Amino acid sequence: MIVIRRMVDRHQSFTGIFLPGEPARIFPTTDYEHGRILQIYKQDRPHEGIINDFTDLDAFASSPAPAPTPKSAPAPARVPAPSAASPAAPAPRKKRKPAAA
Repeated sequence: MIVIRRMVDRHQSFTGIFLPGEPARIFPTTDYEHGRILQIYKQDRPHEGIINDFTDLDAFASSPAPAPTPKSAPAPARVPAPSAASPAAPAPRKKRKPAAA
């Protein structure tokens, strides 16, 4: 499991990347760079199948891992064909002119 942490001292901000069995990698970063690193490593929100800071590890450890199932394509939405009995679509609205300054 990878752990990514933001570390800030009085003068500089750092990002630390920690992997089990590896030496810590700590390097100076800006807020933007740190956010991008989190985005790349999917630490920004919970994701299915990814263990990150948002994972409830107690629930994850107590339940067996679900078997992967193939995802089927969603059925296309059916739009009824227009009929003569149905009312016509409303006319498009006119654009408003900006108010005089």
